[in-house]
Amino acid sequence: MTLAIFDLDNTLLSCDSDFEWGQFLVRKNLVDADEYEKANQYFYDEYKKGTLDIAEFSAFSFKPLTHYDNETLTTLHSQYMQEVIQPHITNKSRSLIQKHKDKGDTLLIITATNSFITRPIATELGIKNLLATEPKIVNGKYTTEIDGVACFQEGKVKRLNHWLSKNSHSLSDSYFYSDSHNDLSLLELVNNAIVVDPDDTLHKIAQERNWEIISLR
Repeated sequence: MTLAIFDLDNTLLSCDSDFEWGQFLVRKNLVDADEYEKANQYFYDEYKKGTLDIAEFSAFSFKPLTHYDNETLTTLHSQYMQEVIQPHITNKSRSLIQKHKDKGDTLLIITATNSFITRPIATELGIKNLLATEPKIVNGKYTTEIDGVACFQEGKVKRLNHWLSKNSHSLSDSYFYSDSHNDLSLLELVNNAIVVDPDDTLHKIAQERNWEIISLR
């Protein structure tokens, strides 16, 4: 069974769900607006440059989760889905997902964004398999620590290899769709590297390597 792997932010979504969650918290006055928005932008810029400290960023992005009970967080995420995420799921993304389903492929989202943000998005997209950065949970409460390996850069490859070993899948004839040069190591691993609305760095690499370039916008 062919494995079709998808990055999420700026690939299947026409936005970055991690960054937009931060902006959502600012608009809802759930964080210190000036301080949080400035830090959120800083970390997003670091990500785009490929220099993000994933542990530092995760401590920042997980912290608001520690302030609320699970029921409140679920309510907030439902609002976030409706107000922010739904408008950024394009018909082209849904069609691409359906094309792979129609072929009988196994679908997997692999994303650096944490699972609290991304699992409901994966569910909305109809993709059951998700590898994301996991916040450590202690006594039913979120902490500011990462549980295990962060699903970022080389960490995506480690997480995927572990998943493959547990799920009787291989990368034979596999696909990976991504927009970001941060995913280069995983793009090099699959049989079919497909670049989606790429950043400038990845666009140049894709042209040099004759990788397919598409748009889901």
